[in-house]
Amino acid sequence: MRASRRETLQIMMMAAATGLVPRLARAQAKADPYDLEKFGNVRVLHQTDTHAQASPVYFREPSANIGIGAAWGRPPHLVGKQFLDHFHIPAGGRRAYAFTYLDFEEAAHRYGALGGFAHLKTLQDRLRAAVPAGSVLTVDGGDLLQGSALADDTKGAALVELGNMLGLDLMTGHWEFTYGEAQLRKNIAAFKGEFIAQNVFLTDTAAFNNAPAFDAASGRVFRPYAIKEVGGFRVATIGQAFPYVPIAHPARFVPDWSFGIHDVELQAMVEEVRGKQKADVVLLLSHNGMDVDLKLASRVRGIDVILGGHTHDAIPQPSVVSNAGGKTLVTNAGSNGKFLGVLDLEVQRGQVAGVRYTLLPVFANLLPADPAVAARITALHAPHAARNAEKLAEAGELLYRRGNFNSTMDQVICDAVRAQMDCEIALSPGFRWGTSVLSGQAITMNDVLAQTAITYPDVYVQEMTGAQLKSVMEDVCDNLFNPDPFLQQGGDMVRVGGMDYACAPSAKMGSRISDMTLDDGSPVDPAKTYKVAGWASVSLPQTGTPVGAVVAKHLRESKTVHLKRVNQVKLKGITDNPGYAGGA
Repeated sequence: MRASRRETLQIMMMAAATGLVPRLARAQAKADPYDLEKFGNVRVLHQTDTHAQASPVYFREPSANIGIGAAWGRPPHLVGKQFLDHFHIPAGGRRAYAFTYLDFEEAAHRYGALGGFAHLKTLQDRLRAAVPAGSVLTVDGGDLLQGSALADDTKGAALVELGNMLGLDLMTGHWEFTYGEAQLRKNIAAFKGEFIAQNVFLTDTAAFNNAPAFDAASGRVFRPYAIKEVGGFRVATIGQAFPYVPIAHPARFVPDWSFGIHDVELQAMVEEVRGKQKADVVLLLSHNGMDVDLKLASRVRGIDVILGGHTHDAIPQPSVVSNAGGKTLVTNAGSNGKFLGVLDLEVQRGQVAGVRYTLLPVFANLLPADPAVAARITALHAPHAARNAEKLAEAGELLYRRGNFNSTMDQVICDAVRAQMDCEIALSPGFRWGTSVLSGQAITMNDVLAQTAITYPDVYVQEMTGAQLKSVMEDVCDNLFNPDPFLQQGGDMVRVGGMDYACAPSAKMGSRISDMTLDDGSPVDPAKTYKVAGWASVSLPQTGTPVGAVVAKHLRESKTVHLKRVNQVKLKGITDNPGYAGGA
């Protein structure tokens, strides 16, 4: 395979203080996509949002990642051909398969699965060996410990062990917090690297009661940053955990902690590491989501590069953001172990003089599995191997989750919940994690848990009026399409089974959702009460059956999944939007 000359972007950046626009250059193309041309004296390896997928996976990138307002047509809000054209990626090859949904199933059979910790280990070790000893920093941007049967069975502990085998130096968090404080602290204690987060503080009540904190004076719960000697230079990495944990998840998991973006505090932290700590390089290891990071980069000066995650955007080239101090590069490294970000820095006289960023797809069939990691993964899976391998049904079509609106995998979940709970309407959260199953493949319990393994999975049934249902949908839609990135909280639109509707992403809050129609064609009456089922309740603890068990029972009864229909979302006002290519 020959790589494009555009595969490896070099950004030759003058010191941020000069305010000069970075000069772009191309690296020499090589036949081996993992043989990177020598550059710089500091290397940072960045993985994020693996969601505990220890083995290689199929994961279809979205055909709908709509940007509105200032985000229209700006990465990450590009899909399909628009994405390929913007990043100069040839259609039909390995990279087009890795980065887009185009011809997904055909390409999946040709190029195989991606990721897997044993293959990731091989790649990371190769990239470390290619540069002088002591010049590599390896970081994880969060969502390492949740999203699979293995993570669920061990409360994240097995993934801590695998992260240690990968040689992770630093990590921050998001879903890690949903195990609760006690388990999170246990996982952090077992982690051989450092957990960093500048934006998690004790609540006033917790501080008054002397709850544990890294720094009692500031109320910071965790170490806010780490200074590492890398390649003979002082590299400061500031942690930014997911800012909305008690809003997007049950607050009962972390009752003593408050979260937020805290851009003012972050600015002070940057000045501290630049000044008092004499850092040559300042990185932000972020789980904000890319749109939030782009806004943050415009407000906070002095950060060289933001290593971003949360929104699962695989972006081959950094975005360059101007601020009062000069320029900041914003990256985002995809999800599910499909990609590894390689940030090569040329550091001179206490500042970054040049940058090369390469986002490498981790093709399992091009990278041999590391024997030790592969053996450990098998051993960790062993206690539940039979349960996880159970063939529940066969996929009669491609099942995937990722996309702004309804997906085939969530349609399966909604259909299962409606059937098993005898409901008119089912709601499924718009989680961005969850792997894909190719048509003709067996759907196993492991596949089901890759969609449903959370600490609050119980299915519930409640009565809702049509007006209440619309209100819920408007609220979720505003979270997704609010024009202010700081008011977006990640995730996609709630999936709805048993009802079609229209959505106008660019409309104002309260006016985006319309034309709600049941499967029988009757309009949803605002005054009428409907039986609605859902799962992953944030507000109240539930005592129902875990959704994974509900879906598994439905699949066993179905034998083969042939979706009668995928509930439709009619989009309004997004003509020619480069973040939408039809479907979900």
